[in-house]
Amino acid sequence: MIEEIKQEAQQKMSQAIAHAQSELLKVRTGRANPDLLNSVLVDYYGTPTPLNQVSTITIPEPRMIALQPFEKNLIPNIEKAIMDSNLGLTANNNGNSVLVPIPSLTEERRLDLIKYVHQLIEDGRIVIRNIRRDSIQNIKEFGKEENISEDEIRRQESEIQTLTDKNIETLNKMQEAKEGELKEF
Repeated sequence: MIEEIKQEAQQKMSQAIAHAQSELLKVRTGRANPDLLNSVLVDYYGTPTPLNQVSTITIPEPRMIALQPFEKNLIPNIEKAIMDSNLGLTANNNGNSVLVPIPSLTEERRLDLIKYVHQLIEDGRIVIRNIRRDSIQNIKEFGKEENISEDEIRRQESEIQTLTDKNIETLNKMQEAKEGELKEF
């Protein structure tokens, strides 16, 4: 049972890290990233459809995203969807595809994004610490029910703490990497 509690804690912590990572991918640095457009929905015959399902997304240059729609008549819809997305991007139509230049970040915007990254990572740390708290509580309750020695319970708590520290270190590294990207351009 204690092993199940530890496995559940690891699984939940991994999910928290995966969520933080997916949120970090949406933060616009000065570099082109196809994940930037994941939240954009295009009107495809009356149905809001993710951009990556109606076009091929490529990065021909470090600061350019190119979208090749599967149907040419979608080009105006794609342009409109990007303009309406509040990402601060402007789409250009060259007749066959849509080009989205990625503008440089201003220093003020860069600092705002760094604060946002700090908040995302701190939210992840809070989730991981809450998982630790719940897991330790479950171990203590199970230990009382099953008459497990206090030394064994403390050893299990220590393992949960080690797991927590490892996952928080992963979040810290993700934060450093994203800050490095933001400061790069």
